[in-house]
Amino acid sequence: MALSLEVLHALSGAFVALLLYAAVLWKLGPYLLAPFRSSLLNLPGPPSPGWLFGSLKDIYDSDGEMITDEWIEEYGSNVMYRGFLNIPRLFTTDTRALNHIITHSADYQKPDEARRSLADILGRGVLFTEGDQHRQQRRVLNPAFGPSQIRELTDIFVTKSIELRNLWASTISAQGEVARIDVLKDLSKMTLDVIGLAGFNYRFNSLNQEGESNELGQAFQDIFDVPEKIPFLLILRNFFPILRGVIRDKQSRRMEKAQAVMQRIGMQLIQEKKGEIAREHAEKNEREKSFDGIERRDLRSRDLLTLLIKANMATDIPENQRLSDEDVLAQVPTFLVAGHETTSTATTWCLFALTQNPRVQQKLRNELLSVETDTPAMDELNALPYLDMVVRESLRLHAPVPTTIRVPIKDDVIPVSAPFTDRNGDVQDGIKINEGSPIIIPIQTLNRLRSVWGEDSYEFKPERWEDPPEAISNIPGVWGHLLTFLGGPRACIGYRFSLVEMKALVFTLVRAFEFELAVPASDVVRRATIVTRPLLRSAPEQGTQMPLYVRPCRRE
Repeated sequence: MALSLEVLHALSGAFVALLLYAAVLWKLGPYLLAPFRSSLLNLPGPPSPGWLFGSLKDIYDSDGEMITDEWIEEYGSNVMYRGFLNIPRLFTTDTRALNHIITHSADYQKPDEARRSLADILGRGVLFTEGDQHRQQRRVLNPAFGPSQIRELTDIFVTKSIELRNLWASTISAQGEVARIDVLKDLSKMTLDVIGLAGFNYRFNSLNQEGESNELGQAFQDIFDVPEKIPFLLILRNFFPILRGVIRDKQSRRMEKAQAVMQRIGMQLIQEKKGEIAREHAEKNEREKSFDGIERRDLRSRDLLTLLIKANMATDIPENQRLSDEDVLAQVPTFLVAGHETTSTATTWCLFALTQNPRVQQKLRNELLSVETDTPAMDELNALPYLDMVVRESLRLHAPVPTTIRVPIKDDVIPVSAPFTDRNGDVQDGIKINEGSPIIIPIQTLNRLRSVWGEDSYEFKPERWEDPPEAISNIPGVWGHLLTFLGGPRACIGYRFSLVEMKALVFTLVRAFEFELAVPASDVVRRATIVTRPLLRSAPEQGTQMPLYVRPCRRE
């Protein structure tokens, strides 16, 4: 009898192990078969350097992902390269193909592993959601980013830009005639203050105070700090969620801690806003001797958080238009991060570009100094033609987000602008793609493609916008015939916010200071996580930075 029980236990253990093995194979099956069955295999592209990372390590080590530009030059507009576990990926700069992918957002969605990675950094907000949930959240959020709202917020952008200007002026006074300043660090603080006020009517005061705001700034630094090597364990955790409880390396623990900080501060912002709304409504009811519930008309402030609370608290909003408490909380870290990180990074690269072209820097300064006020309104900023050209050119050449990724939720044939020859020598008039096949949206590569922008496409040349090439009209971007802010239903919701804030910063800082790169240009490399931040070859252990020499401008 004892033997029978032992045999039974052994058999049951073997059965459980077999089930686990089968479950692992079932999960791994699509990844293991994709390298051999993908319809993308007939596309031209580079050979895979290895089965684990494919070409990902080459891309990660490439300065500004230049290697993908080289692939397009060598293999044509439609390239297949290998990603993690050697899975084929589509990399296309064909504008008709990209327009199809971007505009059919219900059929081309972020892959699960990318969404998990986003959730680790940005929370489960509007950048994470798909389908009906995304459309609902977008409908609630859109009014916070319209032209009239941005016009009202411009004073915040300008005021905080002046605050940063004064901080740098004090630093220069303390150091002498010139100061070496990590502009990335201070721009990040300034844009955090802006999203705090404009998004949540909350004063972080990170430019001037230590304490909690500094804690939040450190959380962002931990999230966006770029590892020296490709983060294998992070990729593994995102591909196989079951490993999240098993793999807890230093980087994942740091990111979890940073996210906990953002969640705590986000909940604090929500509770304070709810309390403020409830107090104001109670006072109103007491004055008017009424007992009405909170309605949309009671929530007059148009900052982002008030709009979210409106869709959560107001009793006169239909149930299908409400956001849950979880949905409201999810937007806070999303906009705290996305609302300041992209603009601070974009402005950092703009200042870098100006150091590399002193003629452009001086020409821009001359235009800005012709404005009589230090506090321009949005329409005055937008009326400055050379400032607009400098911002456009900087966002073309230094797009903060270099790529994004989509997968089709069903088999499809992607239309192309012109027939192409595949790896087998056959002419194709479309790209056949299987459900779940990764597609890279090449924001940075398309923004500097020689066949579109000309042989000088890698040069910082604002004057190109006086007579831009006709070919750019086919780029499916939401702004400026650039892919920088994407396009279609998932275009960047805050692009107007970012543009005017960036213009306010450049206006204020270039009027006041002259900028010079504090290290050789060859020492500055680009490293991308979600955004492309600058890193010094000579000091990678110091993390991302952009050291500039800053001195008061000498007015002619």
